[in-house]
Amino acid sequence: MAGLLSRGRDQAGEPLRLDVPPGLSAALGHDAVGLPARHGRRLLARLPRTGCVYADTDWMWWIVPAGSDQDLTWPLPAYYSRGAYVPAADTRLIRWPENSSPYTPPIPLYLMICQITGVAPAWARYGARSAQGV
Repeated sequence: MAGLLSRGRDQAGEPLRLDVPPGLSAALGHDAVGLPARHGRRLLARLPRTGCVYADTDWMWWIVPAGSDQDLTWPLPAYYSRGAYVPAADTRLIRWPENSSPYTPPIPLYLMICQITGVAPAWARYGARSAQGV
């Protein structure tokens, strides 16, 4: 059960992985998005739906599908962690999902983080045509 309620860093000082709790399927893989707790508490109160949420005294972490950073620039102070390896101490599961999915929908999470941090959302525009049609 070492990963479920990860306790920050292992003995060698390496970040630990936030695991999806037993009984929940993470078929899409999983990453984590972290925010300092002062922003995280506000965000948690505003999101209409959340998956697994982990926290310690300084940070809160939302489990999202792997690759949720594709074409998005997560604004500071948000921390995007591929593979859900987090540099946090005493991290514990504080919110169980309302359904069988461990994931917080990444687009609403991204938009709420942008709103809380006062940063305009930035979408990559791959394949977009210019005004001249070139």
